[in-house]
Amino acid sequence: MFSLQDLFQWERFITPSIIKIFYWLVVGMSVLYGMAGAVQALSMMVSNFFVGFLMMVASVIGMVVGIIFARIIAEFILIVFRMNEHLGALRNRGEM
Repeated sequence: MFSLQDLFQWERFITPSIIKIFYWLVVGMSVLYGMAGAVQALSMMVSNFFVGFLMMVASVIGMVVGIIFARIIAEFILIVFRMNEHLGALRNRGEM
């Protein structure tokens, strides 16, 4: 992945190496919030079934949207770093 030396030198970016960790953390948080919303929806179904059902649907949709949004953001960050690498390769190729 990356070494401790990479933290103090600016020769290599560490974000592409650790973006997957942050992605899985956000996915885990989305799932936990979705499950918490589902539990609240189940408790709401006891008093008002329709509102509880709407809460259940909203929590599932929110969980899925959170996961998709996390993936889009992670891919965008990786694309920016990949563009930087490709531009550096083009610059190096043009200097020869």
